[in-house]
Amino acid sequence: MKAVSDLRADIGEILLTESQIQARVAELGAQVSIDYGGRSLTLVSVLKGSLPFMADLMRSIDRPLRIDLMEVSSYGGATTESSGLVRILKDLSSSIEGEDVLIVEDIIDTGLTLNYLVRYLRGKKPASLRICTLLDKPARRLVEIDVDYIGFTIPDQFVVGYGLDYGELYRNLRFVGVLRPEVYSSAG
Repeated sequence: MKAVSDLRADIGEILLTESQIQARVAELGAQVSIDYGGRSLTLVSVLKGSLPFMADLMRSIDRPLRIDLMEVSSYGGATTESSGLVRILKDLSSSIEGEDVLIVEDIIDTGLTLNYLVRYLRGKKPASLRICTLLDKPARRLVEIDVDYIGFTIPDQFVVGYGLDYGELYRNLRFVGVLRPEVYSSAG
């Protein structure tokens, strides 16, 4: 296992600093609080990458809320490309029927996984279903996705940190950085 100092050496540039992320997450939480008024809310985090974002976001929301976790996969191991095949590895623990639901995502790339997830969750009959993502990468979008809350729109670069990984590493970095291409191109 690499040390954190080794992980930082693999970063070509810091795209978003810890303070930029924290400031934007606070803004998103405040907006969600306003938009949902006095209603309670269920946050559905998509494991594993969105955990840091959801933890910070939920502390910024001034509404009664509960959380649930799902794990879906469209990537295979240490790859940088979506396979297009979406699998649910962990489903919701509780019913969301009649609930206001906010999907919390780390990054929207092609949109294939999220498109599948939205259709799947709509089938569970929530009162409302919205999407909040930390990062939006529209240059790679293959399907149209209506996103209600976007932290940052980013260029088409391979990013890690703040929950985002490559080969299950880099999630613990407090910033979002661009991974040096030689790190993932030599892993083949």
